[in-house]
Amino acid sequence: MCDTIYVPANRSKSGVPLFAKNSDRDPNEAHLLEMHPAGTYQPGQEVRCTYTSIPQVRRTNATLLARPFWIWGAEMGANEHGLVIGNEAVFTRISYMKQGGLTGMDLLRLALERADSAESALHVITDLLARHGQGGNCGYLHPFYYHNSFLIADPKDAWVLETAGSHWAAEHVSGIRTISNALTIGDHWDLASPDLVSYAVDRGWCKSRYDFNFASIYSDPIYTFFADGRGRHACTTTELLKGSDLITAADLMALLRHHRRGEQDSYSPDKGLIGADICMHAAVGPIRINETTGSMVSELTKGDQLHWFTASSAPCTGIFKPVWFAGSLPDQRVLPTGKADPDSYWWLHERLHRAVLRDYSNRLGLYEAERNDLEQEFLQQSGKVSQGTSSQKAEFSSACFEKAKNAEKAWLKKVEAAEITSGTGFLYNQTRLKFDKLADL
Repeated sequence: MCDTIYVPANRSKSGVPLFAKNSDRDPNEAHLLEMHPAGTYQPGQEVRCTYTSIPQVRRTNATLLARPFWIWGAEMGANEHGLVIGNEAVFTRISYMKQGGLTGMDLLRLALERADSAESALHVITDLLARHGQGGNCGYLHPFYYHNSFLIADPKDAWVLETAGSHWAAEHVSGIRTISNALTIGDHWDLASPDLVSYAVDRGWCKSRYDFNFASIYSDPIYTFFADGRGRHACTTTELLKGSDLITAADLMALLRHHRRGEQDSYSPDKGLIGADICMHAAVGPIRINETTGSMVSELTKGDQLHWFTASSAPCTGIFKPVWFAGSLPDQRVLPTGKADPDSYWWLHERLHRAVLRDYSNRLGLYEAERNDLEQEFLQQSGKVSQGTSSQKAEFSSACFEKAKNAEKAWLKKVEAAEITSGTGFLYNQTRLKFDKLADL
């Protein structure tokens, strides 16, 4: 389960649009953070996606991706033109293609590689959808099939695209907009697949265009209910609209850390068998089986965009670090997989995250203020560095990642040495132990 957020320039304190996303996946489904240069290809070449190969285009854009380690596509990312996209699983009445097809993550990556604006990305995705369809298993530890919605933005424009099989509707975004794991476009849209209404009328789901509502008619009510996408969509929207202050990148980082089931100082991850949070932590199944495995916040300036990544799970226990397109990604030494590796930053943080979960409110408090101060330091210094050279940006980004890594090593020692004063329940502990064993942690 995931959440994606867009804030237009007129609601942003910096005067540029903001974008944010949490990616919620299986607990051991490590995220890769990677950059790909622009490419040039010969006619007839193909690109191998997760389950199928499709014709390659003549030129691809440079991309910055955050993706599950085993999937070709990405949950979120950006390209050299300032285009950013996040995708969401949505559950519909249309049958899922279980073999072949492009995953929603494949569609996202292909759009970043091939489009130079939000609107052109929308058309790339819908064209690919018509030609190749969407499908294939998207679950790591268990089969998981779904359709997809997308929040697509650039420095000037934004769109929401929601799909149900080969059918789709798109809304041009002008204000604050969020999406989650539910269809949100109702009886108004700006673009749509040609048979969007007629398909529903032919099946008796509605009588005509006048009583047609995309979200209510095409949604699968059971899966949509248990995914709690409507609740999280309402939560992110309400949080962003409740104040009159202009919104900052730091505000979006805080929102991605938000827990709805209780205040932060009394929150416990073992409470509740159903329901979902903006910042997700897996618990006893079969409903709460995902958690946030990567987070991103972007400042969509007209020049070199600044992107903030945790490059780790659970933003509430982690720290956002800066990456510029004109810079480069810091050396990550070892890219993570589904098995724990002490040389991987993702798994270094995962040890800290899982140690905190054993006594959340008390253990997080051991380093939360220090984490906040360090992140604020990164935020304050990034403004000056943004005016610098590519090498200065790369150097600063690497320094931030290194500071974060060293800080998390120190926090881990502090957390593991702390006595547990308010532990979690037996079933929850057994569930987390199972995750640890699967990862050899």
